[in-house]
Amino acid sequence: MKTAACYIRVSTEDQLEFSPDAQLRAMRKYCDENDLLLPDEFIYIDEGISGRNAKKRPAFQNMIKKAKSTPKPFDVILVHKFDRFARNREDSVVYKSLLRSELGIQVLSITENIGDDKMSVIIESMLEAMAEYYSLNLSDEVKKGMSEKAKKGGVQTKPSFGYTVVDNNFSPIAEEAVIVKNIFKRFVSGESFGQIAARLNSLGLHTKLGNPFRKRTIEYIISNPVYTGTLRWTHNRKSENINDTIYLENQHEPIVEKDLWIKAQKRYNKIKTINRKYLKDQADKSYWLSGLLVCGSCGCTLARSGDYLQCCGYIKSACNVSHSISIKTAEKIVLEQLKADCLKAESAQIIKNANTKNNDEVLLYKKAEKRLKKSLDRAKEAYLSGTDTLEEYSKNKIGLQNKLKEIQNNSICSITDNYKYIKRVKDILDFIQDKDISDTDKNNALKQIIAKIVYIKPEKHLEIIYY
Repeated sequence: MKTAACYIRVSTEDQLEFSPDAQLRAMRKYCDENDLLLPDEFIYIDEGISGRNAKKRPAFQNMIKKAKSTPKPFDVILVHKFDRFARNREDSVVYKSLLRSELGIQVLSITENIGDDKMSVIIESMLEAMAEYYSLNLSDEVKKGMSEKAKKGGVQTKPSFGYTVVDNNFSPIAEEAVIVKNIFKRFVSGESFGQIAARLNSLGLHTKLGNPFRKRTIEYIISNPVYTGTLRWTHNRKSENINDTIYLENQHEPIVEKDLWIKAQKRYNKIKTINRKYLKDQADKSYWLSGLLVCGSCGCTLARSGDYLQCCGYIKSACNVSHSISIKTAEKIVLEQLKADCLKAESAQIIKNANTKNNDEVLLYKKAEKRLKKSLDRAKEAYLSGTDTLEEYSKNKIGLQNKLKEIQNNSICSITDNYKYIKRVKDILDFIQDKDISDTDKNNALKQIIAKIVYIKPEKHLEIIYY
């Protein structure tokens, strides 16, 4: 009797006809009629998940992972319809080819009996194309429906901070509305996003999701027209086309007065203009420590801000300690530290995974070598006392000598690897001091030996952590 697995998928809860229970019942019936064994552990179900991307379906991925195991766990995968397996032809071809050609596992639809001849390949491809068309068309229809609802003033997003939904309309929450007004007033008065976020966090306030306020949270609030009573909706957030966005004014009670909103937008647009110019100016100013330095307080990466580096967490008001350091100073300290580490091969950092580790390994090798030598002595004594025959002694001696030789070779290799590692560090040090080498190439070279560089601001110290 062949073993089967079954894959069940529903993308919405209202698919009663093809609910998980309905699909499973049909598959059990199919197995009974076709002499197939369907163990419970081979039943894979993805509920409320689209079939357009296989990587986003956990049960599907678990099934594929199981199918790759040895020995082959099942002979066939059953689906209610082929569109349950995938609604993307690329995914369908890739995974069916893997299952059929490499793993010897068939994919069968219990409701679409297409046979296994040449014509069935064409029919199956047509079914897959129809499923993909249906999925794409459904997506378009959903977007059209949501656009129409937005044009009529319908609420179809979670309420922003400061609002709740009452009778399908946004309604202000008094406590949160006070905070929103205060955010706008402080921004207009000249405070930065980070300063406002830090103040709110110091008061123990949180977002709707219970998270601390971040710089981007404040920026989103300042730029969101919902606080003026305007609904904004776009079906494609990645689109930069202004025509893709729908605005409907006077749809609910505003929290921010129009004059305050206009002043806030004037300052916000000015900041955006300055930031765009700044980012453009910084685009070509690379440095060879990029992505390596981290904050000693929160562990966040240090990001560039002009000629200085600063903790990303501090910038976003998530870290309380400023870790500002000039790029020139950081590069000078790291270069000096690398030179010092190369001069003393026993440096704790460099030999984290080389010398320190090898000291322990050498000790283990010596202990193993000592045990094997004792075993050789005991084998000789057993022969001399007549306990073992000459043949047994010769066999034991050869085996023990081979093991001893292997241990001694490994010990030599371990010590040699340590010297190779130190030489590699020295070569990279010479490489990054070459003025003709680009900062990008220097950065890539450093990342081969350095895991991270921790900046400890109170001690004004940079600690290099090697691989």
